[in-house]
Amino acid sequence: MLPFRTLSNELIQSYREGDEAAFREIYEFYAPRISRFAYSFLKDKAQSEEIVQETFISLWENRQKFNQDKALEPYLFTICKRLILDGFRKATSTNLLREKLLLKISQIHNETEDGIILSDLMGFAESAIKELPKQQQIVFRLSRFEGLSYEEIAERLNLSKNTVKNHLVVAVKTLRTQFSNQEIIYLLFFVLFF
Repeated sequence: MLPFRTLSNELIQSYREGDEAAFREIYEFYAPRISRFAYSFLKDKAQSEEIVQETFISLWENRQKFNQDKALEPYLFTICKRLILDGFRKATSTNLLREKLLLKISQIHNETEDGIILSDLMGFAESAIKELPKQQQIVFRLSRFEGLSYEEIAERLNLSKNTVKNHLVVAVKTLRTQFSNQEIIYLLFFVLFF
C-alpha cells in the first residue's frame, strides 16, 4: 500500500462495526508508522513492536468509542504515546521500587550482620570481664556500664578512690591485652565501647 494513500470513511466505519478485514487493512497501513514512532522513543525493536501490538489492541477494543469525524492517525499516535509514557512510568517506579527494596534488604542485612558481630563481641567482652578478679570486675562494671565516677564507686564499695582507680587501670589493661590477642576488630571495639 502506498504511504500517501488515505483510508476511506467507509473502511473506518466498517472497522467501528467490528469488521476484522477493515481492521487488518488499518493495521497494515499504520503499523510501520507507529513502529517507527515507538522506536524513536524506545530505541528497542522488540519493545517497539510490543507497543505497536498494544496500540492496535487498544484501537480494536475501543472501536465503538472512536469518533469517526476525527482523524484516525492522531488517535493512534496518541494511544502509542500514552503506552510509551505508561511504560516509562512503570519502569521508573519499578526501578525505584527495586532500588528501595535492595536498600532495605541491604540495611536489614547490615543490621543483622552488625547485630551478630556486636553480640559476638559483647559475648567475648563478657567472658573476658568474668576472668578478672572479683573486685576488678565490680569496679569495671560500675565504671563502664553504670557510668559511676571513682568517688561514687569508692563510696559504694567502701574503698579509697586510689584503690578504685588502680582496680580500673589494671582491669582495662588486662582486657585490652585479651582483646588485642584476638583480632584487631575486638581491640577497636574495646577502645570504642570501653
